[in-house]
Amino acid sequence: MNTFWVDTDFGFDDLWALLVLRHLGGQVAGISLVAGNAPLAQVISNASGARQAYGFDAPIYIGADRPLLRTTETAERILGPRGMLSRGQYLPAGSGEVEAKDANTALKAWLRSAKGTERRDILAIGPLTNIARLVQDAPDLAASITRIVWMGGSNGAGNHSAQAEFNALADPEAAAIVAGAGIQMDVVDLMFCRTITFGADHLIDGDALTSDLLGGYLDIALNRGRSHMAIYDPVAALVACQPEAFAFERCDMSVSTTADETYGKTTFKQNETGSTRRVVGTTLDAVKACLDSLFGNHTNVD
Repeated sequence: MNTFWVDTDFGFDDLWALLVLRHLGGQVAGISLVAGNAPLAQVISNASGARQAYGFDAPIYIGADRPLLRTTETAERILGPRGMLSRGQYLPAGSGEVEAKDANTALKAWLRSAKGTERRDILAIGPLTNIARLVQDAPDLAASITRIVWMGGSNGAGNHSAQAEFNALADPEAAAIVAGAGIQMDVVDLMFCRTITFGADHLIDGDALTSDLLGGYLDIALNRGRSHMAIYDPVAALVACQPEAFAFERCDMSVSTTADETYGKTTFKQNETGSTRRVVGTTLDAVKACLDSLFGNHTNVD
């Protein structure tokens, strides 16, 4: 059984990724929160509300409220003030109650707790600020991470600037630190995710909350004149659980930290001995696999 630590800025597709993990039998040891899609206070509310609505039982810890160096950049102009759109129903207002330990302390404790050959895999589906802080504070512990699966970067054009994908642009310095740390990393980049899309014909009747949130997510594309929306974080969850179903290209990843039009741009250079693998294909019907996870037995939704 696979066990993961999930580092997230908790928008709708982050919630969807957690549902994919649960659907596929993945266990979540802990969830660390990071500012990204929305400011940290809203990220905390989303995580707490999702735990209430969907019955997640993993402990939730508060992480970084801002990037390492740059001014805070959110996706609220696209996703709205809640960090997720909806066609009606929203997550219940989160109580803000999370575990006592901060994310950095909790993540260190989880890494130290590994026994024998136990894996310590991290699914990172937001800016990499929390992971970079770990690398800076405890490089020996960071080196014990067996794999990071990151939804981020782009082997092509960007989506939040002309050249940068949002999770990379939200904290380029953090992404550069993690990329240079030598940790084994599977990158699920923007270009690959854009090959996996769903449209109105994929919507099915399910519980009202999940249906409305999924519809709101699709509206991101529809409002821009596109008939289909790419699936991002849930695909990274598939890669985390079923890596054998994906093809990879081993490479080195670099991240621009130059404060110009390249800021946050990721570059992948093929290298058979590199510590990074970029996902380049899959044998799965990834759309079906992701959608199947959405309408299972959710604890408190109607």
